Amino acid sequence: MDILQALVMLMAIAAPAAGESGNLETDVIQTATGDLSITFIGHSSLYFTFNGKVIYNDPVGKAEDYKRLPKADVILVSHDHFDHFDPNTIKLISTEKTKIVLTEPCFLKLGRGEVLKNGDTTAIDGLTIEAVPAYNILHTRAPGQPFHPKGSGNGYIVTFGDKRVYIAGDTENIKEMGSFGKIDVAFLPMNLPYTMTPEMVAAAARILSPAILYPYHYGETDTSRIVFLLKADKGIEVRIRRMP
Repeated sequence: MDILQALVMLMAIAAPAAGESGNLETDVIQTATGDLSITFIGHSSLYFTFNGKVIYNDPVGKAEDYKRLPKADVILVSHDHFDHFDPNTIKLISTEKTKIVLTEPCFLKLGRGEVLKNGDTTAIDGLTIEAVPAYNILHTRAPGQPFHPKGSGNGYIVTFGDKRVYIAGDTENIKEMGSFGKIDVAFLPMNLPYTMTPEMVAAAARILSPAILYPYHYGETDTSRIVFLLKADKGIEVRIRRMP
């Protein structure tokens, strides 16, 4: 068993059972065109509800949990690692009308969906969805072999009304973040060796300047560290939710 498999097993044990009353946390954020509801499933799996539409990000998990959750209108998949891309879960929450946005490697395995490459944009159900880079610079499997090579995965910026939500995928604090423009809500991954340290997340947050920062995909990382690092940054509210 490698480190990634062990992390996912821990995630399955620690994450609340999806759909059980009181177990899944949900935040509501006001936009100019209606409330945006964010429900946290675990790891990088979450879903948004906006103007009657349900948008999942990286849905992965046990089938019996997802059976209790709403069907998807839109599914976003950041890359093809098994803790982010689960064809069985995608099938379970999909209908004939579900639209899937994904990378080319995921498309080749799933056989359906709209492929977005870094820099591409699409419009679905009144939402603007931008694919942005997500990759490692420092953290590698071996010299010259990053866990997430540049161009292989996506982060997504989704515009809900007047709010732009950045779901970073598996990435480090890359230079491209400086060109993303206004970000209202950011989901930034915080676990080693695959993504960022709390210090790197803090650096990314200061580049992005979101009103709300959600650390996610954080495994056993001490989330109090990112709260401490950003305590003087009054314009950034750090919200810790169950997303190990």
